[in-house]
Amino acid sequence: MRTALSIAGSDCGGGAGIQADIKTFAAHGVYGMSVIVSVVAENTSRVISVENISPDIVKDQIDAVFEDIEVDAVKIGMLPSSECMRAVAERLREYRPRYTVIDTVMSAKDGHALMKAEALETLKTEIIPLAYVLTPNIPEAEVIAGMEINDFSDTQRVARIIHSLGAENVMIKGGHLSGDAVDVLYDGSEFYTFACERIDTKNTHGTGCTFSSAIAANLANGMELFEAVSNAKSYITSAIRHSLEIGKGHGPTNHFYELYLKGLEL
Repeated sequence: MRTALSIAGSDCGGGAGIQADIKTFAAHGVYGMSVIVSVVAENTSRVISVENISPDIVKDQIDAVFEDIEVDAVKIGMLPSSECMRAVAERLREYRPRYTVIDTVMSAKDGHALMKAEALETLKTEIIPLAYVLTPNIPEAEVIAGMEINDFSDTQRVARIIHSLGAENVMIKGGHLSGDAVDVLYDGSEFYTFACERIDTKNTHGTGCTFSSAIAANLANGMELFEAVSNAKSYITSAIRHSLEIGKGHGPTNHFYELYLKGLEL
């Protein structure tokens, strides 16, 4: 069985972070593992509190996985501080996983900051160069590149800027723009677009986590980049279309819709 490791925060509400990543790995037939960098007391409506894990424990968790289990892909989500980023970067430079998919989580759905503002430069210098695929949304891409995105040409310019920071491939998610949800992939030479109809739902908690984890799972399963992204786009679209009315706020996506629909084959 192929494997994938999530390095991210823990969402006790189950819709985002480590929990969403593990569900997504499982939905793709991939054995999931985790390195928890922060414990987030969060539900569908708000973040109540955040407790970060010490960098030493973060490094120990990474060691525990890599010294024993072959890792086919790594997904990185929330990294709350420069100290955490440097710890993760140190270990990944040592273990050199083939595929690292990085979702640049900066805030929760309610706007609560999950990355310290002063950690932006560390993100650029230590984390982004590790990315086989970097998957910022529009606001995150604007922060990283230092310019606004208003149309497709802006997205292209920002993708080039972020690529110049060392990411091998840049996937800018277009969910924050109006119209259809159009994501743009830049591989350093060509641009590719992945479009789908915009789904009218408030239940989008954890969509970024789920999408990036699906890409990582597909890469772990041996797919080439374009196929991995295209498959992940179809998966997250279905998960949003069949999202769950759980909680009082932004509910989670439906990670196991196909399984629930068809049942287990016994």
